[in-house]
Amino acid sequence: MSFDQLGLRVELLEAVKTKGYTAPTPIQTQAIPAILSGRDIFARAQTGTGKTDAFALPLVEILSREINDSKKRPPRALVLTPTRELALQVGECIKSYARRVSLRCTVVYGGVRIEPQIDRVKRGIDILVATPGRLLDIAGKRNLDLSHIEFLVFDEADRMLDLGFSQEISAVLSLIPPDRRTMLFSATYTQDIRDLAEKVLIGPEHIEVTPGNTAAERIEQKIHMVDQNNKRALLAHLITRERWTRVLVFTRTRHGANRLAEKLVEQGISAAALHSSKSQSLRIRTLEQFKNGEIRTLVATDVAARGLDIINLPYVVNFDMPVVPEDYVHRIGRTGRAGVSGIALSLVSPNEKPYLKAIEKLLNHKIPVQKVDGFTEGCDVPDFVLFRPGSTTSQKKAAKEIKELVKERDSLKQPKETPPKRAKVSKRKPEPESRAQARATKPGASDKAGGRRTASSARKPETEPRSRSGKPVETDKVGGRRTTGSTRKPETESRSRSGRPGEADKTGRSRTVSSVRKSEPESRSRSAKPGEPDKTGKKPPRPGSRPPKSSENGRPKVGKQGAPGKQRKR
Repeated sequence: MSFDQLGLRVELLEAVKTKGYTAPTPIQTQAIPAILSGRDIFARAQTGTGKTDAFALPLVEILSREINDSKKRPPRALVLTPTRELALQVGECIKSYARRVSLRCTVVYGGVRIEPQIDRVKRGIDILVATPGRLLDIAGKRNLDLSHIEFLVFDEADRMLDLGFSQEISAVLSLIPPDRRTMLFSATYTQDIRDLAEKVLIGPEHIEVTPGNTAAERIEQKIHMVDQNNKRALLAHLITRERWTRVLVFTRTRHGANRLAEKLVEQGISAAALHSSKSQSLRIRTLEQFKNGEIRTLVATDVAARGLDIINLPYVVNFDMPVVPEDYVHRIGRTGRAGVSGIALSLVSPNEKPYLKAIEKLLNHKIPVQKVDGFTEGCDVPDFVLFRPGSTTSQKKAAKEIKELVKERDSLKQPKETPPKRAKVSKRKPEPESRAQARATKPGASDKAGGRRTASSARKPETEPRSRSGKPVETDKVGGRRTTGSTRKPETESRSRSGRPGEADKTGRSRTVSSVRKSEPESRSRSAKPGEPDKTGKKPPRPGSRPPKSSENGRPKVGKQGAPGKQRKR
């Protein structure tokens, strides 16, 4: 059957010839007539079988029969995709047909600024290709009217559910009218997909091109049983020795993709990483460089397993085996597309054998195991390899000096343990008893409490009266007691609670004056705070100010103006 027999208009047939298609694929032969007849579609086909054109051609054909000429026309068809790369691929495919019949198509996805996308939507479109998250963002801002949707398409619906878009799908379904036509395309057939089909499809026509959960027939699959530490060396050997021009490598984590790309570049192999942590502009630029041949090896994660439409991709390598068996089918589906054969290699370590068994159970056949001399399990190390850690044969052949060098290198790579910090110990040596006793008798030696005695206090007898702080006191001429402080500053007299000098309080004790170094006012009570008046009604000076000069009888000296502290010049 040819495209002329599918009932498409002339403009679309010319676009098909421009792409180089001569005959429709099996999925296109069954899906295009069913969609043109007005039925819902539930199609299951592997990646690379041409299912994007299977719904793009009839969708453009039906919408071109009634074109809305208004400037601000709402979208009439909505295509949902799980990833940005797939949205861009589907958008380019639909635009190549839509521009032939004056239809407008735009793509909205996350990772970029939302304002330009809102502007394109406001100008008026006919077909909208979107990821669920960004679609709800634009609709939440009330910049998108989905009440005129006539066609709803789920592309890679199984992957959409795997990424956790169940709630977003329910939210989108609540925004579009129930009277519509729905098309659901999936590469695998799980229970979640069946539940979604029962929810959104009405009397669908089931189309199944290949048996469920199987890989394309043109893909040659191989297994290399290799130790985890030798995977990187084996991959570099395969790329260089077999002269691979273009290879797509899949890893399980983003960190693993970055690290593998860096190690390949260090060995002289041009490589780049592609995963969700990269910005959208960088992902697009990296993918274009890989398609143009500027990058030899592209290391990607499972997120990029969908939507990578690369022409003539000969090799796909599973550096890390996928945990979900269905992901294996999507990974190797990047090669062997559009009738071109491809090779899918999987590097399986001993810890990944359970994943291999689950994949073989899904495919319902065994994947052949291939050995590579010097790298895979059970093979001898080649002569040009002096020593390979982990290999029993290499352990026997290698010289003792080489083993010691490898052991020394491994010890240098291990992080050094930092010793715990020790407490600082005084370097002062303990003194003998005779010297300690002699020092205790000297003036200024320390007392029993650990305090250091002054020379003046050492000369006085121990029966001398002492203050509360333990310092000896002496009486002044008035009869008050004062501490033996520094002779540099004038000593202030002790005052009783009444404020008179030399009087004792009710307990019979004469009150000692506070420390001279603090320079506190004499009339300040214990409960008075700085800057507040005491019981006598006088407001003490602020902390830090100089105390007024006192005369011999304790009264402040008066200057010319009667202000305390100012003396008359002689």
